[in-house]
Amino acid sequence: MIGNVKIFGAGSIGNHLANASRRLGWSVTICDIDPGALARTREEIYPSRYGAWDEAITLCTPEEAPKGGFDLICIGTPPDVHMDLALASLEEKPAAILVEKPLCGPGLEGAEKLRQAAKDAGVRAFTGYDHVVGAAAERAGARGTSGDFGQIMTLDVDFREYWGGIFSAHPWLAGPWETYLGFSARGGGASGEHSHAINLWQYFAHQIGAGRVTAVSARMDWVRDGRVDYDRLCAMHLETESGLIGQCTQDVVTKPTRKSARLQFEGGFVEWQCGAEPGIDRVVEAMDGKTPETFDVSKTRPDDFIRELSHIDACLDSGADSPISLDRGLETMLVIAAAHLSDRTGRRVRIDHEKGCRPEALSTE
Repeated sequence: MIGNVKIFGAGSIGNHLANASRRLGWSVTICDIDPGALARTREEIYPSRYGAWDEAITLCTPEEAPKGGFDLICIGTPPDVHMDLALASLEEKPAAILVEKPLCGPGLEGAEKLRQAAKDAGVRAFTGYDHVVGAAAERAGARGTSGDFGQIMTLDVDFREYWGGIFSAHPWLAGPWETYLGFSARGGGASGEHSHAINLWQYFAHQIGAGRVTAVSARMDWVRDGRVDYDRLCAMHLETESGLIGQCTQDVVTKPTRKSARLQFEGGFVEWQCGAEPGIDRVVEAMDGKTPETFDVSKTRPDDFIRELSHIDACLDSGADSPISLDRGLETMLVIAAAHLSDRTGRRVRIDHEKGCRPEALSTE
């Protein structure tokens, strides 16, 4: 059972993870290299979101933080420093580490090294794709595998969301040029920041037995103005080991937001909708010619993180596999990297999973 958590990063995600941990009754230490970020957590972010500062939370710089004795270490920093922090965290021998999405940049630096290091250390590693452990996604996946709708025909996922909400949650940032978000090579842009879509596509493909993504064709729309270098639109066509074909689109420009997934079967459909109404995720399903049925899940944003951490705790207790395992996160990174290569070359890209999460796993056709 998890009881003691260390979190690297005092930004928005770090605060969410801290609050979720405290709601679960765990001890929390937040580390950040910027003392100003620690002060902002205590004085602004945490109390404004959750009503009051929690004096039980320890705030410190990484140098001041205790080493060892933590059950879970969370990496909630910018993606371009995830790998170094995750590798260092493994040396503390926690029961598990959680690395936020995306795991790294599209260059895949350190990705396969982390997989091997976690295996050697005997530490469970998870990635922060919390949507796939949400109640709505679990129901949609279960209905998709029920057999009630016949053979799967195609799968489409959209995460189309103007990223103004991200900057509203980080008001100390003037714009994407002040953070990794403005640089796709650092894990930002639509391809990295909204990679929940790729991960969700893969989750449903796994659920219905379609296997891993093995081919990617992509086009990206870039913003390059001397201050930033990021993709604002990433549109992908994906194919799996079984031959399932579908599309996945991510952007940082769409208003109002549209986040959805649709599994189209021979005899009907199952659709997942994020934020179908304020505070509600929804699953819609229908057999051909029948009136659609809906299943609503009421939740808040903090609920997402409580459910995610509860899932990790349960996996540690039971030893069960997880859809947010490091391996699944690395599969998502391979698709991100393949999308970038496809856009650069104008060619379809094949993924050879036997070569690990490395650039040499990708080849153009």
